[in-house]
Amino acid sequence: MPEDINEKHRQRMERINEIKDRQLASATEEKGLIIVHTGSGKGKSTAAFGMAMRSLGQGMKVGIVQFIKGAIATGEAAMIEKLSEQGFPIEMHTMGEGFTWKTQDRERDIATAMRGWQKATELIRDPSFDLIILDELNIATKYEYIPVDLVVDELLDKREMLHVVVTGRNADEQLLEVADLASEMKVIKHPYSKGIKPQPGVEF
Repeated sequence: MPEDINEKHRQRMERINEIKDRQLASATEEKGLIIVHTGSGKGKSTAAFGMAMRSLGQGMKVGIVQFIKGAIATGEAAMIEKLSEQGFPIEMHTMGEGFTWKTQDRERDIATAMRGWQKATELIRDPSFDLIILDELNIATKYEYIPVDLVVDELLDKREMLHVVVTGRNADEQLLEVADLASEMKVIKHPYSKGIKPQPGVEF
């Protein structure tokens, strides 16, 4: 019986391998991707920062603009500062003032978001960068602090081999339409529901 199970498993894996090989062989185009991480679940920015580490490992230059975060010191900001000091080609610009419901000043939030967008366009148009992460940009477009048309037009005009990652819940349909890769994070369980406060290294 174990031999039958092992043989069936081998045959199944062989078929899967053949399918994957055909898919890989047919994927011949190379281009910079527009990537969107959205959804109500945790992990959108975390996944983007993981891509930043992967890109650095490949010798690529990474630029990050944070649109909402900025009220508290974060582990990623501390780590990126250390990497930059050690000569790794990565820079991060934290342009936000924290969560938008804290400021309660729409005009101020719009001005802050637009300063962030100005920095984002500067990095996108800089030919030295290979990967740009626009962290929580979806929040800024959701609240109409930044016109989504402005974002889409800039991404469509980007350099051919530049990768751009946009994070944040409630991604606009126009952005999803032009994305090459879009992933949705879904909540299954969250410690907030049990009264557990944000934890260093997990939430910030």
